[in-house]
Amino acid sequence: MATYATALQKMRRICLALPDTKETETWGSPHFRVADKIFSGCGDKDGHVSCGFKLEMDHAALIVDDPRFSRAPYVGHKGWVTMDLSGTVDWALVAELVRESYQLIAPKRSLAKLEPTKAPAKKPAANKRTARPTAKKAAAKKRATKPAATKKAAAKKRATKPTAKKKPAPKKKPGKTKRAKPPRR
Repeated sequence: MATYATALQKMRRICLALPDTKETETWGSPHFRVADKIFSGCGDKDGHVSCGFKLEMDHAALIVDDPRFSRAPYVGHKGWVTMDLSGTVDWALVAELVRESYQLIAPKRSLAKLEPTKAPAKKPAANKRTARPTAKKAAAKKRATKPAATKKAAAKKRATKPTAKKKPAPKKKPGKTKRAKPPRR
């Protein structure tokens, strides 16, 4: 059974050993950040010592089946998990989970400082922007796949379109020029 003081000490040792990390007091408990983004935290609520970290969504879904783990409140739907440290704690497992969280949160420049043998490549996030090509890219791809005859016809059509002409500047009437007013006395 880990007390809050020993759990915090071990979490500090694990988290602050990673590149570009710092400890901050957030929401009344210590949290560990990389590039001003939280990747882990440690807390004591009603005598229950726990730590939290972000995991891959699939990993988080599997690990919450273990009774020591639960989805973190408010952010559990994004892969954040809380681990109860009140029983026997496998600190090697905690270190692995913290490292996974760090790799999900840390910027590339911080990840480059990790030992190369232990740093797997970071997966790109699958979101709407990366999942679908943009309209411009789709149109460019469509143009690239058109047969040459169609491309020539489209170019000819563009060449024959009338272009909008600029209106000429209004002409000045001869003999009517403004004179400078004499200065007031």
